[in-house]
Amino acid sequence: MTGFPPGQVNGAEHVADAVALQAKNDLTTAYDDAAARPATETVPVELGGTTKTPGVYDSPAGTFGITGTLTLDAQGDPNAVFIFKAASTLITASASSVNLVNGAQACNVFWQVGSSATLGTDSTLRGNIMAQASITVTTGVILDGRALARSAAVTLDSDTITRPSCAKSATGTTTTLTSSANSVPVGQPVSFGATVKATTGTAVPTGLVVFADGRKVILGAVALDGAGHAVLTTSALSPGIHRIRAVYLGTTDFVGSTSPRLAEYVLPG
Repeated sequence: MTGFPPGQVNGAEHVADAVALQAKNDLTTAYDDAAARPATETVPVELGGTTKTPGVYDSPAGTFGITGTLTLDAQGDPNAVFIFKAASTLITASASSVNLVNGAQACNVFWQVGSSATLGTDSTLRGNIMAQASITVTTGVILDGRALARSAAVTLDSDTITRPSCAKSATGTTTTLTSSANSVPVGQPVSFGATVKATTGTAVPTGLVVFADGRKVILGAVALDGAGHAVLTTSALSPGIHRIRAVYLGTTDFVGSTSPRLAEYVLPG
């Protein structure tokens, strides 16, 4: 391990000690785990200019490149995992970047590389690189993640590397909406039922659901019961077609979500 100083480490250095050996063993475990996972989608080599949702990706050529911007969309799930499996190389172009949106976290992004990775000058990469051989991080790179090489060197040049940590975050949810009757005569009661479910785990969401008619008319707010259900009954809808939706407001533990719109037909008296 050379170059420190002038390189700066905010933390401890471990060189050929017990901690370093454990890190090496942990890397082997993580690398083998990622390599063994079947791909959920095979995509072109060039990832730049695309948006990817959670999954396990490989390419026909066994390589990945990033020119421009790759966007990783967690779709509201902060626990979403992205794995990119390159049988040979990962190469990013100068000034390229990986952007995280809708709850995606760098700690849940993994780049499993069968040989070596090279990050282009002034590029920004997010995620954990696990390379079988070497990793070259050229001038001015920002890495929100880890550079972990199994059998060869990690080479740095005026770069900034920050170890990501997954913040405790809310669980994603989905909201569905049903009607007790469709259609109904004007003045007759109709009940709208919302069901809110967690996208991961078995916990039942809590909090309020707002029932809305169109974009502006609020029909009411109802607390979820112990099963994640909320029901609002109304007889105040005027004749015509009403676009009803249920909006779960979320809590500190659960991400809010909105149901698809439901068309409710109210007939003239």
